[in-house]
Order: sequence, then structure tokens, then C-alpha cells
Amino acid sequence: MAGRDKPLRPTPGRAPARSSSREIDAFLDQAKALAPTGDKSGRLLFALDATASREPVWDRAMQIQAEMFLAASKLGTLSIKLAYYRGLMECYALPWSGSGEDLTGKMTGIRCAAGTTQIERILKLAIEETKKHKLDAIVFVGDCMEENPDRLAALAGQLGIHGVPAFVFQDGFDAVAEKTFKHVARLTGGAWSRFDASSAAQLRDLLCGVAVYATGGRKALADYSRGRGEALKLLTGQMKS
Repeated sequence: MAGRDKPLRPTPGRAPARSSSREIDAFLDQAKALAPTGDKSGRLLFALDATASREPVWDRAMQIQAEMFLAASKLGTLSIKLAYYRGLMECYALPWSGSGEDLTGKMTGIRCAAGTTQIERILKLAIEETKKHKLDAIVFVGDCMEENPDRLAALAGQLGIHGVPAFVFQDGFDAVAEKTFKHVARLTGGAWSRFDASSAAQLRDLLCGVAVYATGGRKALADYSRGRGEALKLLTGQMKS
């Protein structure tokens, strides 16, 4: 994968709106209550489509993703590998990190660039990583799909065999992407959900749920989703038993 582990430099620009400290503290309290005891440490590959079509909701989505996943990393139970693609075949994978400050700086520094999707490379990276050391989950956030869906399905099937669920969050309403994203999620034993610029709270709940799953498994996710929004219940309902 080109540019693997290349440090990212934050791009100057207007800072996006931040979640309140009360929201982050509440999430940490919930995650602490649900996180498993003992030596279990979750491993999560977090992959982003950073092509130009995602720019309209980019800043807000970036801030939510950075704050909520990285709040989970402060528990000391979640290690995250950030990967993204953009531009003319640019595809990057950063080193594993459990440092919220480190990953927040890198995630919020990513900027969009025009290009085609490279989901196949992301799925191949996930297979490669889980062969080295088992992944607990993959998160992919994207809005379109411009590749061979059969090739993506074959790779998703391999992840399913390895027991690595993919949580696919679709930005927008592209029908071609939706069909493929749902298929990839289903083949891995994961789940699909949609979000847009108006559903920041929904995305926050969904991402928190995946962070809880990566550290505590299916029971922790089921406990976390009780009394929460319908989107999170639909997410847990899609996962294979």
C-alpha cells in the first residue's frame, strides 16, 4: 500500500465544531462500565474515503470520529490503525496507536482530494493485518463505490472466514454504493448504516457502539444499545449470531 505509515501533517483551516466535554465524559463513563476486565485489548482498523465527494460533511464527520473513538482509546483497551485513500491512487495506513492525542491530530489533519475509490486496497490491508494479529473489527466510512463488486465481495468473504466484522457507514444515498456496502457488511458478519450532515448524533452513537464492540464483544454492544436510538438497534440486529 503506497505511503504506508507515512506521517500526516495537519492542514491549516477553520476548526470544525467540537462535541461538548460533557458528551465525551458521558461516553467514557459508559465505555468504562461496559469494557471487559482483564487483558483484552481491542484492535480496530478505521478506514476512510477521503475523495472530493465527501468534502461537504467532512469537517463535522472528522471531529465526531476523532473525538469519540479516541475517547475510547483513553480507556487503554482500544488500539486503532487509521487508513484512508484519496487523490490519484493515494492510499495511506498509519502505525497502530492507542494514543488519543496522536490519532486525533492525524485524523483531523486529513483533507479530501479528487480521485476514485480504493476499497479493495482497504479490504486487502484488513486481511493482511488480521493474519498478523487478529482484528476485532473494521470501520469503513465512505459515500461511493467505483470498483468491481465481485472482487470486493470475495475479499469480504475472506474477512468473514477470519471472523472480522466490517461496520460500513455510508455518507449519503448512492444506490450502487449502498448495494455493495450492505453486501460487504453481510459477508463479514458486520453491519451497514447510513448517515448524513444532519445526523451527527446518530453517527456518534454508532461509532461509540463499534468501539464498545471492539473492546467488549457482542454482549457489551447489546448492553450499550439498550435504550438508545433505532439506528444502533438496527446495527446490532444485522450482525450474525
